[in-house]
Amino acid sequence: MSSPAAVLLAPTDSFARRHTGGSATETAAMLALLGYSSVDALVDAAVPPHIRRAALNVPAALGETAALAELRGLASENKVFRNFIGTGYYDTATPGVIQRTILENPGWYTAYTPYQAEISQGRLEALLNFQTVATNLTGLEIANASMLDEGTAAAEAMMMCHRLKDGHADAHRVFFVSEKCHPQTIDIVKTRAVPLGIAVVVGDHRTYAPAADCFGVLVQYPDTTGSIHDFENFFAAAHAAGAYTIVATDLLALTLLRAPGEFGADVAVGSAQRFGVPLGFGGPHAGFLATKDAFKRQMPGRLVGVSKDAQGDTAMRLALGTREQHIRRDKATSNICTAQVLLGVMASMYAVYHGPDGLKKIAGRVKLLTELLAAGLRSAGAKVNAEPVFDTLTISNISAARVHAAAEAKKINLRRVDAMTVGLSLDETTTIQEVQTLLTFFSESATLSSQLSTLSSQLSAFPAPFARTSAFLTHPTFNRYHTEHEMLRYIKRLEAKDLSLCHSMISLGSCTMKLNSTSEMFPVSWPEFGKLHPFAPPEQTRGYAKLFKNLEAWLSDITGFAGVSLQPNAGSQGEYAGLLVIRAYHEARGQGHRHICLIPTSAHGTNPASAAMCGFTVVPVACDAQGNIDVADLTAKATAHSDDLAALMITYPST
Repeated sequence: MSSPAAVLLAPTDSFARRHTGGSATETAAMLALLGYSSVDALVDAAVPPHIRRAALNVPAALGETAALAELRGLASENKVFRNFIGTGYYDTATPGVIQRTILENPGWYTAYTPYQAEISQGRLEALLNFQTVATNLTGLEIANASMLDEGTAAAEAMMMCHRLKDGHADAHRVFFVSEKCHPQTIDIVKTRAVPLGIAVVVGDHRTYAPAADCFGVLVQYPDTTGSIHDFENFFAAAHAAGAYTIVATDLLALTLLRAPGEFGADVAVGSAQRFGVPLGFGGPHAGFLATKDAFKRQMPGRLVGVSKDAQGDTAMRLALGTREQHIRRDKATSNICTAQVLLGVMASMYAVYHGPDGLKKIAGRVKLLTELLAAGLRSAGAKVNAEPVFDTLTISNISAARVHAAAEAKKINLRRVDAMTVGLSLDETTTIQEVQTLLTFFSESATLSSQLSTLSSQLSAFPAPFARTSAFLTHPTFNRYHTEHEMLRYIKRLEAKDLSLCHSMISLGSCTMKLNSTSEMFPVSWPEFGKLHPFAPPEQTRGYAKLFKNLEAWLSDITGFAGVSLQPNAGSQGEYAGLLVIRAYHEARGQGHRHICLIPTSAHGTNPASAAMCGFTVVPVACDAQGNIDVADLTAKATAHSDDLAALMITYPST
């Protein structure tokens, strides 16, 4: 119990006072209605004392001012270097109008999942724009809004292609992945494949021959080294063998490169991060998955569709919901719900703001700078990957240690490949001066002067068959709002169509209904957090490491577990990771046969969807009308499946 003096001297800007709502009078009225004399009495009834075993060992609460000061201290321990690491993550220039009116605007970041179309028309239009960007640039017919990141999208595409085999999936267990995909994508695909019994083959697409047991292939375009390949013949061979074809790609590159849908891709995946979304040490970023219309009922994630309202006017809504976890549960196409909507909105508005011509200018500038650097490196005697290239170069037969040391002295990060190889990727923020600096790391006497006069006068398209000839983003929305005042008005018009916490509390509630205070959102825009590359060396990310260590310790104490992983990018992915841990535990004890997962019928739909993705068989447990578990049914089913029981999974508190 705090002393009166301690209460009087406590910070006046506490989070609890501002963010839990309810004055003393309001709290008393609510307690009276519920029949309790105090909050402690209510807690005792809702959370019985016998399960509250110990006090929390977490630091005392800070006020908002002190919390921001502590975050400033952590941020100062991060070192902001200039990043040319690439591998799917690039620096980007977030337009100020998008940063201020979307990323930093509670009218956008506090609105609830758009289940109710009538109070979500603004976000639904922005997400429809996102889907349009993905379909137009990939040359495919339908896209979702959105995915968690590129690696997850690739894994979801693999599972989607396996489902498309329908009753013949057991005979098609092989999935090919190009060795030139980004390393993190390969790792995620491998992890997702194991519980489903899928055999992943990683190799060179130029020598791999898809056989009858292969159900899908995944390639990167441009690849992780920067090279651009013609996949048309490989895809024809894959289709002849009955396999589906997936391309992991880059939206900015596709403004200049032939669209994957035009050379035989069935699915295209990737990240929209470089469309105005900060690096953020790896996330969050919006991924995308585009495919053919014929495959739409097997797609993961949310789809925005155009429909008619009760008055016959055009309106938008979430479409094909019968694919999703909240309806299909363990038969759903994925455990993903509305994923990274705020970031998807930012990326879509970036495309709206720049339009097709602006995007092509940005991409053309990146391509030209890359060609200038490649020419300078070759003139200095360096071995560089063959053209065509877009933004990434791989330089070999050098002392990588010497190059990295020279770069780090200038506060620049390059990609670490091996002792004799260095990679680097340029982006829209790269300057000609930086290109000259990069060149000196490989040859102190090298200069861009001759290359600059030759190449800059002959900026050309990619050669056939790589050059894009098809138009994209022709809809008026992408050709109208290219001045800041027009863009500002468009964003505000959409914002005004939505209900957010700016207007009222939102009675739907759920696991995502949390208010982040304004002061908690400030640090998201700080460069010490936003400009760090996920593969930056550990000595540059000590502030993040300390933040993670503290949070892991606090969450471990709060949950009562020995350890915590902060890696999952969403609650659904945390479920999946936890179930994989359970699966691995049983296998380590020689009980890999255990495959039954008991899940109450009141559990969140992602629970059974995640269990199915882990290869478990879901057995539902009955609940009453209030969502309480039928203990007798739980006992009976646990007993009946005791030999094969792997896990009990509940949503706590129940939905």
